[in-house]
Amino acid sequence: MSKRSIIIEPDPILRKESSPIEQVDDELRNLLDEMLKTMYSASGIGLAAVQIGILKRLIVIDISKEDQSKNPIFLVNPEITFKSKNTSVYEEGCLSLPGHFAEIERPAECKVNYIDYNGQKKELQANGLLATCIQHEIDHLNGILFVDYLSKLKKDMIIKKLIKQKKEIDKIVL
Repeated sequence: MSKRSIIIEPDPILRKESSPIEQVDDELRNLLDEMLKTMYSASGIGLAAVQIGILKRLIVIDISKEDQSKNPIFLVNPEITFKSKNTSVYEEGCLSLPGHFAEIERPAECKVNYIDYNGQKKELQANGLLATCIQHEIDHLNGILFVDYLSKLKKDMIIKKLIKQKKEIDKIVL
């Protein structure tokens, strides 16, 4: 099980829609395990497969605190079936937009149907941080990033900073 590289915005793959999974098998479970390892090593609480360059409808989430035991959730083909009218605001960040955060308003509760790690159909009612995380990661599967909820000016500023960061990383130091 290896750690994968996380794709950083701006990259066109992050704007593509992901395809559904046909079946849950050992190969898929291995990919989910690698996604979880990648997410944990980056100190994230959610990761969509597109963020490691795989256009499949897969998400891993773990919102447990550092002092709590790990409680990963594996979502295969997640589909939101309900969003509350009540909203909440969280300061969101993203492993594909490192170092950038913004307050985003989303429905406070949601219900999601998905297939779990073992191929079983499940339904999850979520609120608070978990609801926000699920919606954020499902947005990734649809080619949407949290900066898309910001004003054009704020979004453009963040994207310009990320482009500059990428150029700095790509420079060769002798």
